[in-house]
Amino acid sequence: MRRDIFQAIADPTRRAIIALIAVQAMTPNAIAEHFDTTRQAVSKHLKILTECELITQNHQGREIYYLLEIDKMKEIDHWLDQFRKIWESRFEQLDTLLEGLKSQQK
Repeated sequence: MRRDIFQAIADPTRRAIIALIAVQAMTPNAIAEHFDTTRQAVSKHLKILTECELITQNHQGREIYYLLEIDKMKEIDHWLDQFRKIWESRFEQLDTLLEGLKSQQK
């Protein structure tokens, strides 16, 4: 079952896992050490992130390392970009308004 990537980033634990894996590939045990939860709970989060294709598994001998899929993160960034443009436009309007108020006070 393929899940929506926004399901993955909706959970704070999964966002924290993404942040950890962004720095370096990690094993499930190494990831679990950063959380006050069971190894099974972390595995469930890893499964969801994998189903969303935000992370992939890399088998090295008997170990599994999880890696971040940057291209999927770009998909999130692309979606957010439309709102970033709106925010920037509103900030520019606010700057213009504030500049107008300053010039009226002088």
